[in-house]
This record gives sequence, C-alpha cells and structure tokens, in this order.
Amino acid sequence: MSKIDLYRHVHMGQRARLFTLAIELGAADVSRGDAAADHAERCLALTQELREHADHEDTFIHRLLRERAPEAADALEAEHVRLDAVFVALDERVRALPTHPGAALAEAQHALYLALNEVISAYLAHLHVEETVAMPALWESASDEELEAVYAAFRASRTPEEALTDLRRMLPAVTPATRATIVRDVIEAAGGEPGSAFVAVTTTLSSEQLGRLHEDLALPEAWAL
Repeated sequence: MSKIDLYRHVHMGQRARLFTLAIELGAADVSRGDAAADHAERCLALTQELREHADHEDTFIHRLLRERAPEAADALEAEHVRLDAVFVALDERVRALPTHPGAALAEAQHALYLALNEVISAYLAHLHVEETVAMPALWESASDEELEAVYAAFRASRTPEEALTDLRRMLPAVTPATRATIVRDVIEAAGGEPGSAFVAVTTTLSSEQLGRLHEDLALPEAWAL
C-alpha cells in the first residue's frame, strides 16, 4: 500500500501550470488586442493560488508538523513568508505590463518572463523541501490515520466548487493510473449523475488524456465528448 502523501499530486499540478505559464508568456504576442492584460491576469491568478495553497498547508499540515518536527515547520513557515514577498514583487511587475507603451512592451514582457522564471525557480526549491524533508518527517512521526485525518479536514473545508477546481488543476499532471483512480472515486460518489460528474471533472484534460481515461475506466460511449 502506498504512503499517504499530502503534497504529491497538488504539487504536480502546480508545476505543470507554472511551466505552461512561463512558456506561453515567453512566446506570446502581447502587442495584440488584450493579450498583455490577459497574461497579466493569468500571472496574478497563479500567485493568488500559490498564496492560498500556502495558507492551506499552514492550517492543515504544518500544525501536525509543528507537533512532530518543529524545526521543519519553522523552516517551511519562514519560506512561506519569504515566498509571499516574492509574489508581491512579481505582482507589481505583472500589473505594470499592460501600461507599457508599444515601443517598450516587448522588453517589459521579457523582463516579466525572466522574473516569473526566477520565482518559479525559488518555488520549485520550496516544493522540494516539502516533499523531501517535511513529508518524510511526517511519515516517520505520524500514523496513517493522522495523515488521513489531515487530508479529510482539508477536503471538508472545501466547497463543492473549490473541490472541483482542485481536481481540474491536478488531473492533467498526474499519471493515467492515478487519474483513473481519482475519477473513479468521483464517479462512485456522484450517485445518480455519474456522467455529469465525469464531464465536469475532466474539462482540463487533453483529448489524448480523455481518451486514455475512457479506456482505463471502460466508460459508456455516451460519456465521450
């Protein structure tokens, strides 16, 4: 039986969206239409998501970590404060992007691209510490029942809309086997409307991922999009 990992899948989703945003910002023609404002909005939405994620960790994971491995908890809390300051600085640069005149917009875009990648580099290092220091410390010091209770408390705190967003963010980044397990649980919990639940949760999947999921779950053809 695999260990309960409180970080793994959500972090995989975050990495995928960070990398995608960096690639698409670097390649965008922000001189056309509302492209600069649209990319600024995407950057702001992502930093807000990362702040909320840190708050969730502080509330649901780091409380137990503080009891069992206080030094690791101190380090992660300090990192969250540091990263929030980095997000604020990036947000200021992001908000300024659409205000640059045409002649300066290309250089402003590239400067933002570099700043975003610097933030991503710092954030990836933070994720690595959580995954290789904090989680092993919890495996060593907490029972499976305690870790499951942490996960259950987080799930209970989410509205149905928030839970759906969480799954949509995560599913494209995990393996087909993991994706099938998660979606199977969603379908089973949906009661009388499994097809609607399947469609709602899989909107962020590529056509290839969706086809593989249909194959893995042996779903009715009527559920195909």
